[in-house]
Amino acid sequence: MNNKRIMYSLIFLFVLASLAQATYLLDRVVAVVNQEVITWSDLYRAMETDSSPAVKAMPEEERKKIFKESEAMFLENLISFRLQVQEAATRGLRVTEEEVKETIDGIKKKYGMTDAQFQKSLIAEGYSIEEYKRRLADQILESKIVNQQVRSKVIVTDADIDKFMKENKNFSGSSETYRISQIFFKKPKDEAEKGWVEERAQAVYAKAQQGANFAELAREYSEDASKDAGGDLGFIEKGSLAKEFSAALASMKQGDVSKPFWSDKGMHILMLEEMAVPKSPAEVKEEAKTALQSKLFSDKYKAWTKSLREKAFIDIRL
Repeated sequence: MNNKRIMYSLIFLFVLASLAQATYLLDRVVAVVNQEVITWSDLYRAMETDSSPAVKAMPEEERKKIFKESEAMFLENLISFRLQVQEAATRGLRVTEEEVKETIDGIKKKYGMTDAQFQKSLIAEGYSIEEYKRRLADQILESKIVNQQVRSKVIVTDADIDKFMKENKNFSGSSETYRISQIFFKKPKDEAEKGWVEERAQAVYAKAQQGANFAELAREYSEDASKDAGGDLGFIEKGSLAKEFSAALASMKQGDVSKPFWSDKGMHILMLEEMAVPKSPAEVKEEAKTALQSKLFSDKYKAWTKSLREKAFIDIRL
């Protein structure tokens, strides 16, 4: 009897060991970052959480395919994140329970969620409240170290802004900008056919005047590549317009449709979708300051994260 009990105990221990080994194999280590392990499940949890709504809405097989193709990129991002959190801890930065609570309250307020709705959203993402709090604490910690080591060191002077504006002419802000749609008819090779093009253009113009949708008319009648976008040419600065376009737009208001007119390329009917007046020098300078700060932050952030990697032990096993 005792022998049977010993045998059953050995079998039970063997099964437990086998299950543990199987679990380890299924959830293998994909990277070691200093003393911290990143597992396959950590990686896929991160991909599931950070993927776009469009990816989340895909069928499971299609989503898995995209995740498989993105493993290396996501792992690099996860390694960088762990290095930053580790650096924050090394420098003595901490996150309090109150900070986590305030952040959660802010999320619920932003999305108009009750406690029950918030809990339900966590379950849908596969998180317990404690797991989510730990993840949130790490994100707050990362934000703190980035602010301390990178963002606080991005200093922009007026001289820096002026130099940046001289090097980047798109911050001139000195010209009116038009958003235009057009219906275009190619110029015929035979002059005798110009009258037929003009008649056709007049007929389409009449439809536009009667309230027909301009974009639909462009898709049906226009003869250039913009027809697929409903004739939308996007925003164009006044100084970049052909003289025929400038003349047609001079007396137009937003929503107006021009009479058909010729250019050296063909016949055009324009619709003025939107007009942006020149920005004030102060507005242009503020935009330039924001763009320069963003560029400097990006450069410093890349250099800083590179330095973290250079001094770390990283073993990738993907």
